[in-house]
Amino acid sequence: MITFLELLVNGISIGAVYALIALGFVVIFKATEVVNFAHASLLLAGGYVVARLHGAIGFWPALLAGIAVAAVLGALVEFLVIRRSKAATHGVLAIVTIGVDIVLTTELTRRIGTEVLAMGDPWGSRVVHLGPVPVAETRLVALVTAALLIAVFLLAFKFTGWGVAMRATAEDPETAALMGVRLGRVSLSAWAVAGALAAVAALFLCVFPTPGLDRGASFAALKAFPAAILGGLDSTTGALVGGLVVGVTEALMTGYQNDLTFLGRGIGDVAPFLVMIAILLLRPAGLFGTKELARV
Repeated sequence: MITFLELLVNGISIGAVYALIALGFVVIFKATEVVNFAHASLLLAGGYVVARLHGAIGFWPALLAGIAVAAVLGALVEFLVIRRSKAATHGVLAIVTIGVDIVLTTELTRRIGTEVLAMGDPWGSRVVHLGPVPVAETRLVALVTAALLIAVFLLAFKFTGWGVAMRATAEDPETAALMGVRLGRVSLSAWAVAGALAAVAALFLCVFPTPGLDRGASFAALKAFPAAILGGLDSTTGALVGGLVVGVTEALMTGYQNDLTFLGRGIGDVAPFLVMIAILLLRPAGLFGTKELARV
């Protein structure tokens, strides 16, 4: 039971981080209806800046710099690539983001090389005990931070002018434009917010108990992609639920993989995608996604 509770707490905490990444997918999709496959490179860029700068300027300034760089990089992708693309469909734009991701990730992995970069976080390898359950302090900080950021985002999305503009754009962009909503500004801000969330997620994906930031860190964004899909690409609530489902599933399947050898090694890495497929077979729009209706 103690093992189960430990895996469950770790799954919830890493699931909250996946929810931050999934929220980035959702924000961009709601603003532009583009599936952003370049999100992984934004995550890697933010983490790389933190890892390189923390020794010179300290952890917290380095974290702010990483968040700013990832946000600016996301805004630049929107302004220089997405906005100026002459692609006729959103599917083509999604393919364009794959190209952007390959270019950015290749350059960043070249810079990282074979190194494993420490993030310089102040929590180190400390472990706290919740009753009989040992939990890495970084996991608890990740859970609290992700919960606060998601709550702030949901409140801003509901009560601020930016949130109203975002919801109007997602509902009917043509009507929103006629009502004075600047679609370009909404799209640019969505990409910047997604980049900032990715940078925060990069931090908690690369601190203890993981060894640090390496060239494979961007693959974590791929684990968050099933979270966004199974929750519904147009649902912020779905991003939260999807992230928790993926995190808990991955933690439990990895923790009990020695008892599930008949499923093959590495089942924990595959399990989120299996859950995504199973849910999409029953609900193609995701758990909280909007089902599109067509009149014939």
